[in-house]
Amino acid sequence: MPLYRDAAIVLRTHKLRESDRIITMLTRDHGKIRAVQHGARKTRSRAGARLEPAMLADVQCYTGKTNLDTVKETAIHAAYGDHIARDYGAYTAASAVLETADRLTEERETSRPQFTLLTGALAALARGEHPAGLVLDSYLLRALAIGGWAASFTDCAGCGQTGPHRAFNLASGGAVCVQCRAPGSAAPRTETFALLAALQTGDWQAADASDEPERREARGLVAAYVQWHLERGVRSLRLVETG
Repeated sequence: MPLYRDAAIVLRTHKLRESDRIITMLTRDHGKIRAVQHGARKTRSRAGARLEPAMLADVQCYTGKTNLDTVKETAIHAAYGDHIARDYGAYTAASAVLETADRLTEERETSRPQFTLLTGALAALARGEHPAGLVLDSYLLRALAIGGWAASFTDCAGCGQTGPHRAFNLASGGAVCVQCRAPGSAAPRTETFALLAALQTGDWQAADASDEPERREARGLVAAYVQWHLERGVRSLRLVETG
């Protein structure tokens, strides 16, 4: 049974039998994997506490005959989950981040950009570097861009006409000109377009300087854009919207 070692972010866990768990992890070099952690739910288990959602760990696993690997050893790199759990806003944002990362990645398909982006988002939420809602929206836009769904917030997503433009259309992929504007397109504030562009490029000086009205408007557009492309809703976003 081949052994491998990798850095991993825990996306989710669920129970298996009386004392085991299945851990879904996004790894740096092996993509998304699912692995059994034996004895993790035993009262005196130290290993179980090491692999909780939002934690960055070094894991050693071996591959089995099924689609499940087996966790052999673990070591904590950063307990982001411990810090995030102390703040409700950060916790709900992290839940949406982890769920989206799970949805955007495939098992065994390596995506270092997605791993790096996820690690950065969780670190920012744990340290409280920026408002949690902005970190979430930035993560969502950038994760979709890595996945091939980059939105346009300046030039027209339909014909490429130089912007700025005043309308936003989900199906077209962002800002649209007068000629490409379809019925049902939104008409965000100019400031909201600027905020969305800043979030997608990681311009935190501009994003942090934004006001609450455009943040609320941007949040709604980002959530709609994510759910449009993922086809099924990200359930955790409902907690963010009401939290």
